[in-house]
Formats: sequence, structure tokens, C-alpha cells
Amino acid sequence: MARMRYDALLAKVRNLAPEERGTLDSPYTISNELYAALRAVPHDVGGQPDTPQPYLEKQEEDWEMNAYLTCECLAWRGEWNAEMRRRAENDLGVTQYFGMPYYGRWITVAARYLIDQGLITPDELSAKVDEVRARLEASR
Repeated sequence: MARMRYDALLAKVRNLAPEERGTLDSPYTISNELYAALRAVPHDVGGQPDTPQPYLEKQEEDWEMNAYLTCECLAWRGEWNAEMRRRAENDLGVTQYFGMPYYGRWITVAARYLIDQGLITPDELSAKVDEVRARLEASR
């Protein structure tokens, strides 16, 4: 039931489009339904209804710990903080946000941040990914 309401809300938000209108005199009123649709950001998942998910114990993989440590080192060095990382994750959009594992989002936004800040180039990142991939394949 909650999932159906959420899907209906998303459909309303997706159909919103800017249009020419005159200045609204305050106070103005809009329906609660429209207000909820305007407030909902499709990729900001905080506080939105969801279906129950079973809790499954999972062994942390090496790459997940490395992603976590990379992001924590960026914070320790004063490059960003947890809130900036979370906002960047939400800004990935629905498809990428839900299409990646938890730490996959972390490392993706860290890479984007490093490139956006000019700390690394896309070519340097690509070369490092190729290097790590070759090292992992050789160890198998």
C-alpha cells in the first residue's frame, strides 16, 4: 500500500513542468497533495515510505572497506564531510542510486568529487582503475 502511494507521488512529480505564470500574491494556497508532490525529490530517499526488507548478515568485501576508508580520508583531510557525501549520493538520481551497492555509491561520488575539484583527471582515474583491475585478475 505504501509503495503504491509512493509510486503515485513519483508519477505526479515527474509530470510537473515549469510554466509561465504571474506572481502569486501571498498568502496563496495549494492542495496538500500538490504540496507533497512539490516537496518530494525523487532521488532524496530520506523519510520516504518503503516496503519491509529482511536484514541479511553480509561479510564486508575488501573493496567496500577501501571505499569507506577513501571517503573517510577525504573527510579527515578536510576535503568534504559526510553530509556532502550523502548529498552527492542523492544527486546521483534514482537509477544510479538504487542500481549501485551501498559502498558503490560512496566510491562513485568520491571519484566524481576528486575530478570536479581538479585533484585528479579522468585519465588518471581510468589508469588507476585499469591498474587495480589487472592486479586483481592476476591475484585470482
